[in-house]
Amino acid sequence: MTSTLREQDIRPEALMRDKQAAVDADRAFLLERRDQWTAVPCPACDENDPLPFGEKNGFAYDRCARCAAVYTNPRPTESLLAQFYAQSENYRLWNEILFPATEDARRERIFAPRAERLSAILRSAGVTRNAAIDVGAAFGTFAAQLRDRAGFRRVVALEPTPALAQTCRDRGFETIESPLESLTASPEFDLVTAFEVIEHVHSPRRFIEACRAMLTPAGALALSCPSAAGVETRLLGVHASCFDHEHLNYFTPESLAALVRRCGLEIIEVQTPGQLDVDLLARAAREGRLRLENEPFLRRILLDAADADRLDFQRFLADRLLSSHLWLVARLPENAG
Repeated sequence: MTSTLREQDIRPEALMRDKQAAVDADRAFLLERRDQWTAVPCPACDENDPLPFGEKNGFAYDRCARCAAVYTNPRPTESLLAQFYAQSENYRLWNEILFPATEDARRERIFAPRAERLSAILRSAGVTRNAAIDVGAAFGTFAAQLRDRAGFRRVVALEPTPALAQTCRDRGFETIESPLESLTASPEFDLVTAFEVIEHVHSPRRFIEACRAMLTPAGALALSCPSAAGVETRLLGVHASCFDHEHLNYFTPESLAALVRRCGLEIIEVQTPGQLDVDLLARAAREGRLRLENEPFLRRILLDAADADRLDFQRFLADRLLSSHLWLVARLPENAG
């Protein structure tokens, strides 16, 4: 991280305002079908002793008393979620307007560094580069980085939203248009990536098990998602920007690692390499969602500090697993059958 990434670089304010009607319509789609929601235990540890965490826009959130994961409860069923993403007006706008308008910034500031970081981890772990599948490939930008920067000979895009799947095909990728959990998987991939996906799924355990089934011996899985232990959630609770109708699961670094181990994988690395915490908190302060009257240190860092000081604070958060963006890389154990 050599310079401060701003939210404006990847989510321009003018364009984000224009999509609010689509977000509202998508949220209404789920709320109007509450008869298809179901109560669940903790998606991280299966404990069923929740503590109320808060409510936002018609969605209730619990925190697990055992592992501190936060989750939407009750939540849409798996079949309803498949319908939701197939018809999403918001994702249509991302495909037609938002992703094209921000792709260059996303490629250079997020996806290229992500591919380089992941490539270094895989190199250290001795993971081969024959085939990779990017789950939730969206616009195909990261799939291109897996091919061009990480050096995978074959890259498959898995994208359940029809318009985005077509974009991946148009960009030349072998594309699977389906939710991962509905596939009959075969172990043909050295790497499965699922960045910003697991927070969207009904059953994270089933999702990880489906990822595991795709891995070749000693293959690796790379996940990312919002962190329930991140500074934004710690300060703002359900008013943090990551809490919305699409995000059902909020793991801590420890709870996600424990879930992945229960699914039969060995942890290679857990990180919180986020770049936007300071920017997101500054916006929350300007909007009045984060009150700083009795927080002179945070006020100075978030609103008054020079870019270099803000960048130092962002590094501090990232290095101490306090960023709101959580990464995990795991692999099949050597003796996996």
